[in-house]
Amino acid sequence: MVDAPGATGAPAGPLAGLLVADFSRVLAGPYATMLLADLGAEVVKVEGPGGDETRSWTPPRRGDASTYYLGVNRGKRSIALDLRDAADAAVARELARRADVLVENLKPGGMARFGLGYDDVSAANPGVVYASISGFGSGAGRDVPGYDLMVQAISGLMSLTGDPDGPPYRAGISVFDVMAGNHAAIGVLAALRHREATGRGQHVEVNLLSSALTGLVNHSSAYVAGGVVPLRMGNAHPSVFPYEPLPTADADLIVTAANDGQFRRLCEVLGAPELADDPRFARNADRTARREELRPLLVQRLRTRPAQEWFELLVAAGVPSGPINTIDGGFAAAERFGLDPVVVVGEGEDAVPTTRHPIRFSASAVTYRLPPPRLDEHGEELRRWLSEPVAAGAGSGVVAGEGTGRG
Repeated sequence: MVDAPGATGAPAGPLAGLLVADFSRVLAGPYATMLLADLGAEVVKVEGPGGDETRSWTPPRRGDASTYYLGVNRGKRSIALDLRDAADAAVARELARRADVLVENLKPGGMARFGLGYDDVSAANPGVVYASISGFGSGAGRDVPGYDLMVQAISGLMSLTGDPDGPPYRAGISVFDVMAGNHAAIGVLAALRHREATGRGQHVEVNLLSSALTGLVNHSSAYVAGGVVPLRMGNAHPSVFPYEPLPTADADLIVTAANDGQFRRLCEVLGAPELADDPRFARNADRTARREELRPLLVQRLRTRPAQEWFELLVAAGVPSGPINTIDGGFAAAERFGLDPVVVVGEGEDAVPTTRHPIRFSASAVTYRLPPPRLDEHGEELRRWLSEPVAAGAGSGVVAGEGTGRG
């Protein structure tokens, strides 16, 4: 177990006392370990001498720091280690020996070159939960590099994204890296529960392609259960109508009527209750099959008012709808809904605005103890701690030190 230096007075969080050795880089792994840090775990980010690549992924930036890097690395301590150097590799192995959790996303087998593979680490630390994130698994796809854009293409997502007559498009974010990071965090938590029951750790493996295929949900099911290969439909939904942007007097508005009750309320707000009674549109299957007949009837009425007016009227009637915002509008909406989406981590010139952790607990705390670390910011402190002997039965040990004064 581990105590966090420099975090006195901060809420402990449900994972307080857990030490996470983070050997991952870029997105999926760092996102997973940031989630664990938010929940109270002490996360040590191990970086190569040049640091995580995302430190240099600009623009945009905040000061000298990449906002990409800042977005997935709060709550961590950084130590720079060259694993090709014998002394640094020894420090890394000692960290792994003390860790409750180790997260890595080198190519399968890459950690073993430094004596840090699962077999090596678990031999010295039988209780370790060792999470590996790869692009295509540790079998036949082990040597294929894993990048989100590749997986968007290979999984079929890009074939579903874009206009029917246009080219395939990537999603606007690295969606499968984020999914894989979430799956890794879930896997770690499940393995920790197993360790509580058995006293033994285990190897948790997550790959981007499997995360993609499960993340395609209804489209994956259409293929595996129905033998249907879905294709892109622009903003339309294959199984529900209306469930897409529709034009109003001044802008497009997302209009969603996913069941018959919602459709009836939509028609009432639009001043066309007869549409809900029309046998052509009475059920969702009918509306979906006849969407080209129904769409112009809805658009004719929607064009009589601006999008914001319709949004307020539809939401008040219990019909899901929404404007198509840019990111600033999304944050503004979250503020209006009382979600407090921005959390400032750190103090003074080190303060960094970050996006709030998405989970809220009634009896536990989410913690925001440390801003994203500078490269090797905590290296001296961590090397000193790792050089100190740990008494038998003391578990992972206690991170010692005076803290950094950053948050």
